[in-house]
Amino acid sequence: MKVARAWDHPKPFVIELTVESQHIDELGHTNNVHYLAWLQECTWQHSIHVGLSPENMLATGCAMAVRNVHMQYLGATFVGDRLHVGDWISATDARLRATRTFQIVRQEDARTVLRAEIEFICINVESGRPKRMPPVFAERYTLS
Repeated sequence: MKVARAWDHPKPFVIELTVESQHIDELGHTNNVHYLAWLQECTWQHSIHVGLSPENMLATGCAMAVRNVHMQYLGATFVGDRLHVGDWISATDARLRATRTFQIVRQEDARTVLRAEIEFICINVESGRPKRMPPVFAERYTLS
């Protein structure tokens, strides 16, 4: 598969999706808002994969909240494009912060159409204030 050679990181967590007509904007290509939604979906699927479902997170009283987002658009996508959204934990202090790096690759030509980085901070769900990661977070959100 061409996509395997296109990744910036050797072992990303990957979800697959297809661009559909509802993703297209007035300019005829995927609207920017959908890329962020796809990154969020990949984040949740990756968290579930490592045993941190929303229910498991809430049971700890903590969650990882977005602090900063940086997205670099490298190419447009269109209806029917099959995309692979990959992410990996690229930084963590195992206390408060973790950073996920993302790459979206079009399957047909293995072209990277987006790179992104999202910085997360651990918060207390009730107060919304920063809180030290529970041990299970630090264990599961390790560098990929």
